[in-house]
Amino acid sequence: MPAPQTPNLDLDAALEKAEAIAREAGAILCQHYERVPEFNHKSTSLDLVTAADKETEAFIVGALQAAFPGTHLVGEEGGGYGAPAGSTPYHWYVDPLDGTVNFAHRIPFFSVSIALSDADLNPLLGVVYDPLRDEAFKGIRGRGATLNGRRLRVTKEPSLGSAMLVTGFPYDRWTNPNNNADHFAHFLRRAQAIRCVGSAALDLSYVACGRYEAYWESGPNPWDVQAGILFVEEAGGRVSDYRGARSLQARRGHQIVASNGHVHDQVVAVLTLGDDAPRPTES
Repeated sequence: MPAPQTPNLDLDAALEKAEAIAREAGAILCQHYERVPEFNHKSTSLDLVTAADKETEAFIVGALQAAFPGTHLVGEEGGGYGAPAGSTPYHWYVDPLDGTVNFAHRIPFFSVSIALSDADLNPLLGVVYDPLRDEAFKGIRGRGATLNGRRLRVTKEPSLGSAMLVTGFPYDRWTNPNNNADHFAHFLRRAQAIRCVGSAALDLSYVACGRYEAYWESGPNPWDVQAGILFVEEAGGRVSDYRGARSLQARRGHQIVASNGHVHDQVVAVLTLGDDAPRPTES
């Protein structure tokens, strides 16, 4: 029997349900956060998975499958669920715990990320929930994005030299020569400040709400970035790959730049030109 279809999905109702699921998932994470963390290694000794990841993903996937039969789901920990990917235009991307290493070390910076995208990885709606701060970022394509009901807007800062940036490093950075160290060094001499705090979903959300001017990274996956891409674009910002194109590579998160738009070309110049990129002059 073919999988049931979900035509003409009501995005408002879907977002309301996704937020409720994200909040319940956040409550599960908080219960685990109060205990001694249990974790194992995945691809490398830097790539962790906790009991909280697995329990939370199982809850989210079950809830989404029950609410939206006929959709396809991609979870960080378990791969694909639900209808075959080619049979439906609706694809959920779930990161049950974005910031696992932070969580395992009791650093209070992690989130739940849920996004609904089309078959070409164009996000349609998204929720990123920070349970410790009770901050819920959410939005619908073409309808704007909010933080706890307040409309998200990127900053108007035009200069890289006055910009706060954020990035991350890949899990194979001990052995991978493309480990972002060179890029970090180049931005260190050109931006006002750089942070690396360990949750791509929150990094993008913070660009969207004006806490950072730009984010770049080459390590994430679609479940890390799909919701955040939506927020940045709905907040008036720009998302691209390292050469400035809104490519599939960028939408996958494999090479992504997100900014307020005003500093975007300056960020791309540093990524493409390296130490030959212009440096700001001190005032």
